[in-house]
Amino acid sequence: MTADLSQLVKAYDVRGVVPDQWDEPLAELFGAAFVQVTGADAIVIGHDMRPSSPGLSRAFARGAAARGVDVTEIGLCSTDQLYYASGAFTLPGAMFTASHNPARYNGIKMCRAGAAPVGQDTGLSDIRRLAESWLDSGAPASDATPGTITSRDTLEDYAAYLRSLVDLTSIRPLKVVVDAGNGMGGHTVPTVFAGLPLELVPMYFELDGTFPNHEANPLDPANIVDLQKRVRQEGADLGIAFDGDADRCFVVDERGEPVSPSAITALVAARELAQHSGGTVIHNLITSWSVPEVVREHGGTPVRTRVGHSFIKAEMATSGAIFGGEHSAHYYFRDFWNADTGMLAALHVLAALGGQDGPLSGLVAEYDRYSGSGEINSTVDDQAARLAAVRAAYEGREGVIIDELDGLTVTTEDAWFNVRPSNTEPLLRLNAEARDEATMAKVRDEVLAIIRG
Repeated sequence: MTADLSQLVKAYDVRGVVPDQWDEPLAELFGAAFVQVTGADAIVIGHDMRPSSPGLSRAFARGAAARGVDVTEIGLCSTDQLYYASGAFTLPGAMFTASHNPARYNGIKMCRAGAAPVGQDTGLSDIRRLAESWLDSGAPASDATPGTITSRDTLEDYAAYLRSLVDLTSIRPLKVVVDAGNGMGGHTVPTVFAGLPLELVPMYFELDGTFPNHEANPLDPANIVDLQKRVRQEGADLGIAFDGDADRCFVVDERGEPVSPSAITALVAARELAQHSGGTVIHNLITSWSVPEVVREHGGTPVRTRVGHSFIKAEMATSGAIFGGEHSAHYYFRDFWNADTGMLAALHVLAALGGQDGPLSGLVAEYDRYSGSGEINSTVDDQAARLAAVRAAYEGREGVIIDELDGLTVTTEDAWFNVRPSNTEPLLRLNAEARDEATMAKVRDEVLAIIRG
């Protein structure tokens, strides 16, 4: 076994190439370390469709059970289905998946009981250090009586719980194309959508962790081309794409045009605020201006956070927020243990569209008010120096506001942009938005010229 755990551990998960960095003996060590750090006496484990996932998952279970912990295996599931089990059973959980990453990768997403995140500062670094200390000698023997490993199917219960949160019984019939990308959406969508007034057109529902049709990352425009084409061919009302572990969803309208995740965030926020008047809604700092505007217009309080799973969930818990959304198509719900679920967001979109007679493009136009660049990555030799150069170029300009909540954000009357360093690669990530396309393009190009020097 070879592993550089400092490279495997990211902000909220463990991820690496199989088997070069990540194998079953290492997964067994992580299982033991996970229960020792969390103090759990029982846990729940699930896995995606990658060829290596069942073996890694079972090895993690063995490592946990050897230390006296009872393990419930829910088998094939989406990440939000694992969060459901963690919340419903009040158990810490581990999901074996590499999400949208290529087939050669695998990893774990871990949570405490009630789907509470395990982040770098809330146990992940301790789990890493402990597993690393056991790499050569193995985990020390435990005096505890070995725990049990049992199986439980949660798919029907997960689907029923989601449907209890969104009323779809009275919507008009809709034709929806769903691209599962050979990921876990192919497992969950048929059960969640069963009995609803939907004509489902499935694409790539066959579970295949080698991703034979396209990468299961719908934020890359190349990966939704097939969906866009099929929506137009079918004359469908909308299209939905899920990533590999189906915790994110991406939407295209009846014309096959992508709908911004910020517009979906604003739409769902409006719906949640109609049910929870005056609530708080979380958005990260690179979602559109439209999100806080819509939240205020519907009587809510917007709260701006750093980018990232662990930051959003922490703020959800602290503020009691009813909902949170990210530019990356992660959507978080208080009614889902503050966890992210693309499926619940998709059900909200279906309910909103089916509750009125117009097309999706008209419905979301209310929430898509500005011109955005999307995220643009630039490889740089010195992240800090390039960020300093951007700051120097804008500092002192009249009407400019600069903050450093996450990277560097520069705001003017007509536009804003954010430049953030990647934590794992020599990249700077630019997001820009303006009141019109021409202004956005001007700002984008000016900042890129500085970044790329």
